[in-house]
Parts: sequence; structure tokens; C-alpha cells
Amino acid sequence: MSLFWLILIVLAIAVVGYVLGRARAMSSAGGVRSALHSLPSYYGANVAMKAAVPAFLLLIAWLLAQPFYVNSDISAMIPDSAISEGSSRGLVLAEVRRAARGLDNAVASDVITEDFARNARADFNDVTARLKEAGQIVTSDITQPVLRAAQRYRVLAAAGNFYMTIAVILVAIVGALWALRETNAQFRARNTVEKGVQAILIAAASIAILTTVGIVLSLVFNTIEFFKLYPAADFFFGLTWSPSFSGRGGSSELGIIPLLWGTFYISFVALAVAVPIGLFAAIYLSEYAGPKVRAVAKPLLEILAGIPTIVYGLFALLTVGPLLMSVFGDNGFGIMKAGTAVMTAGLVMGIMLIPFVSSLSDDIINAVPQAMRDGSYGLGATKSETVKKVVLPAALPGIVGAILLAASRAIGETMIVVLGAGAAARLSLNPFEAMTTVTAKIVSQLTGDADFASPVALVAFALGMTLFIVTLGLNIFALYIVRKYREQYD
Repeated sequence: MSLFWLILIVLAIAVVGYVLGRARAMSSAGGVRSALHSLPSYYGANVAMKAAVPAFLLLIAWLLAQPFYVNSDISAMIPDSAISEGSSRGLVLAEVRRAARGLDNAVASDVITEDFARNARADFNDVTARLKEAGQIVTSDITQPVLRAAQRYRVLAAAGNFYMTIAVILVAIVGALWALRETNAQFRARNTVEKGVQAILIAAASIAILTTVGIVLSLVFNTIEFFKLYPAADFFFGLTWSPSFSGRGGSSELGIIPLLWGTFYISFVALAVAVPIGLFAAIYLSEYAGPKVRAVAKPLLEILAGIPTIVYGLFALLTVGPLLMSVFGDNGFGIMKAGTAVMTAGLVMGIMLIPFVSSLSDDIINAVPQAMRDGSYGLGATKSETVKKVVLPAALPGIVGAILLAASRAIGETMIVVLGAGAAARLSLNPFEAMTTVTAKIVSQLTGDADFASPVALVAFALGMTLFIVTLGLNIFALYIVRKYREQYD
């Protein structure tokens, strides 16, 4: 049974429990609502909550614990001889899981039968060929022990899912029966339900924190695996980015400096476009535009934030790149060799960032009290002088924070860079040359034909961790600037 249907069954038990709880409460009070401690809906909600919440907690705990048990069992059956030099047991387990998913997909698409997938004596080359026919990713490092481990992995996963389904449904039924048993006219159902809802809200508020922790841990563990295979000093201080897809990536040069340079260079060009235009637009909308103009112009400006980045990338590739080539190419100044360049991606990314700067700056400028403007006018200052001498200094910390937040958005952009800036990792000051960024290389490293156990593929996690630290630092610095220098007005 799939996870979707299991959740539907639990929800159905909760709904039935809600109806039965209301009915039992009314019957215990002799049909008189005033004889109940709480409203009938609270009794039904108590039954539904005690049926659904423990079942979902068990489901989540099972889904978290089952992979650890399965991985430990599979790891024990993989001999040391199956772990090649330069690899590790964890990377071999990753290959086992990928092979198991490939078998599952092949069975689902009727390329192979379930009996064939579970046949421990099946010819390895035959299975590999059929997986490739099914469109599954099969690397050269999948060996006979890995295939047997993948078959065992599928058996354990299927058994775990079966027992999980039985346990979750039983917990839901037992919880509902327990809540029905305690339902009577004197039971304080409202107090119980309100405490339960409070606990659920606290758990919901913790999801963002736990998600962040999970993302960081996944990056950290895979980054550690990468640095076991590739020197950290060569990664952080290397000046050459030249991944090699031959062998296990032993001849690769994976220096991050050219990628960081391209990332910051393109972001600088984007901010050079977005900050003046966005800030001037915010000043006009806040201080000069009338209500009718503002009501039309502000939504139109914010439409730019809703355009998908792939559309911006196509705009850079098909429109901005050829336009720049006509001016700076061989028929113009002769300093641009192709349409994909830092300037192409930077201009389009700057257009994308305009609403980020303008909307945040507009809100910050509007937060400046009108009394300060009136005082400036009373002293004889003009509108432009008031904006320059009073409004902008008061709003400057918030504007700086908005710019730093836009910078972190620019650093994390991918599609515009992939389509507009090219894929060359180089150190150059020429904005009309092709360069690439950290995010673009993360995509390329995980979609290439390299073995996942090699540093060529694992480097994507090290790149992601580096980018995460950079953007996190920018966000923290932006919040620090806003909180430290923001003036509070009564």
C-alpha cells in the first residue's frame, strides 16, 4: 500500500471517530447539550485527534527509523572486497539504493518481472542491460555484490512498509476506541483538545527549524565524504576548475575560486542594475507618485517578481545576448565573442531583482513618519531636499538590508546563469566573456555521467555548503545592519 492511501485510511478513521464521538457524547447526556461539559464538537475532535495524531507520529518515526535499520542490514552483507579504492561503504550503500530504485521503476514499467528482479542468480549483465532499457541510471561500479544487496534492500523495504501499514492502522483504531471509551458528559473534552491543538501548533512552528537542520546535516555529511576523497586546501584555494569524468575523478582539478569569482562578478553587475533602478522607483512611488499612478505602477513593477527564472534565462539567451553582440561583437566594438557572457546574465538578473529592491525600499520609506517630512517642509526645504536630507537617511539602514537580501538572491540564481552566462570557469575582469557560478556547476555536476562515489559528483555538496554559508552570512549581516542602525519612531 502506498503512503498516500495509508494517510487517507488514517484520516478516514479520524473522521469516523469524530462522528462517533459527537454521537456518544450526546447519548451520554441524554440528548441534552447543556448537560455536557463541552460542546459536542469537542468530544468528536478529541476522538479524531487521538486517532490521527499518534498514528501520524508513528508513521513519521517509522519512516525515519526504517532507513537506518535497512542500511545497517545491507552494510553488513557487503564484503570489504566490494569497496573499491578511493570509495567508502557509505558511497557503496548509495549505489545499492540507486540500483534498488532502478529495479522498482523497471518492475513498475513492466520492463522486468518481480520474480526476475528478486532472482539472486540472475545474470548481472542481463539485469544491467534491462535497467538501461528502462531508462535507469546504471554506473560502471554496480557489481554483483551491489546487485544482490539491492535485491535484499527491496525485500526489506517492502516488508517494512507492510508492517508499517498494519501498525499505523492499528494505532489509529486503538486511539479512536480509547477516546470513545473516555467520552462521557463529565469529560473535559475542550481542555484536552485545546492542549492538543497547542502542541500541534508548536510542532508546526518547529518544522522550519527542523527542515533547516536537515538540509545542513545532509550537506555536511556529503561534504565530509568529499573531503575524504579530495584535499580541502586544493578545493578552497585552487585556481582551476577542470572536472574529469574518466575513472573516479582522480585527475580532476576542483578549485572553487573561479566559480566564486563568477558568482560575485555576475551578482555585482546585477546589483549595479537593480539597486539604482529599484531605489529610484521606490522613491518615486513613495514621494512623488499620486494614488492612481501608485495603484497601477506598483503592481506592474511587482509582476517582475512572479516571472519564472527560466523565462528570464530564455530572454537573456534569445534577446539580450544577440542585442549585446550587435553592439559589442565583431560588427561593433569587437570585445564580445558570444552572446553568453557576464554582462548578459547580469543585466537580466538585475531586471529580475528590481522588484525585490523597490518593494522593500518602498515599504521602508513609507515607514518614515510623516511628521518628519512636515517638519522639513516647515523649515523651508523642498521635496527633493526633504527626500535627500531627511527621508533617505532615516530609511538608509533598511534600504541597505534590502540590498543585501537582494544580493543573497542573486548569488543563489541558477537558470539565468546557465542560459545567459555560459559554462566557462575562468578568472577574468572582462564582463563580456563567458563565466559560470557555483549554482550552475552544482547542477552540472549532479546531471553528468560521473560516478556518484567520485569527487566529481560529491563536489556538488561541497559547493552547496560553501554557497549556503555565504548566503547565510549575507542574510545575518543584513539583519544586523537593520537592527543596529534602525531608528525607532513614536
